[in-house]
Amino acid sequence: MWYVLRSLARCASPNRLGWRLSANVANELHHVYLDLGSNVEAENNLPRAVEFLREAGIVDSVSSVWETESVGYDGPNFLNACVLMRSPLSPAEFKEQVIRPIESKMGRVRGKDKNAPRPIDIDIVLFNETPHNAQTWEHAFVIVPLAELLPNFCHPILGASLSLVAGQVQVWIKKREDVVIS
Repeated sequence: MWYVLRSLARCASPNRLGWRLSANVANELHHVYLDLGSNVEAENNLPRAVEFLREAGIVDSVSSVWETESVGYDGPNFLNACVLMRSPLSPAEFKEQVIRPIESKMGRVRGKDKNAPRPIDIDIVLFNETPHNAQTWEHAFVIVPLAELLPNFCHPILGASLSLVAGQVQVWIKKREDVVIS
């Protein structure tokens, strides 16, 4: 877990976009922000996962790659990046039709130990700028890369911009210039 200085400035208007069902608008493309992580052959698996995402939909942007220590157990360090995609799928459909098949194709096995080493882990962070999973907002490995793609987005818990929160992260995180995702 990381800690943030308590003197963060509040965002003027926190992002509170209402959840909209895609049933009202045919073929509406949703903005899907994803966090990708790997600690098994990560230098190869992160770019490979992005290629699979490109085959599945429209990838608009990809953050830099960041290295962090494992969370929850002693294991190899992780490499993480965030990706912005557009998709007509709902979050549940996206998870079942895009994320799970890619993770499976890349050798991800979901066992009892959710912190076990993995070739790839893909999580929805934001769906149409609506936070998808509250637990992800506690981790520098999400905040720092996401701040590159969406610097002015208000952190849903702290109420400060992601760029400000990312600048206050107090755990070890290193930008990996040698790992490039094109």
